Amino acid sequence: MLEMLYAFGTSFIACFAFCFILNVRDRILFFAPLGGALCWVVYEFLLPFAPMMVCYFSATVALSIYAELLARLLKTPVTSFLLIGLLPLVPGGGIYYTMEYALAGEFTAFLSKLLETISIAGCLALGVLVVSTVVRFGRLVKKHAKKDCSHLPPA
Repeated sequence: MLEMLYAFGTSFIACFAFCFILNVRDRILFFAPLGGALCWVVYEFLLPFAPMMVCYFSATVALSIYAELLARLLKTPVTSFLLIGLLPLVPGGGIYYTMEYALAGEFTAFLSKLLETISIAGCLALGVLVVSTVVRFGRLVKKHAKKDCSHLPPA
């Protein structure tokens, strides 16, 4: 439990600090880092139980749902929350070590780390894509349901 609280706090502080670099203001200044902390806690919670890629995907789905909900509530773009919230999950270390192995000529380690880094980035993209597609499809169905029922008398 203490580890989760530590993970929540450190990821919130890191995302909060990054908000100043991106000039984030108003209510988003609190809620965007909260999404980053949420996704990191989901990742840390699932890590002992599931493969690493499943953890990345699940954390991204949780963040994307959070971002879609808050974007509607606060009337702001979803990307405002996603950009800040995905920071704890971005495989920066993987990119660094991939380049280090490439420059050192360690071909096997380079390929291994490259595939891992690309897989993580793919999981992040896929998680955002799945939630975004479901939300857009839901809005489309709702829009067409209103059109199809417009000829009926009110209940």
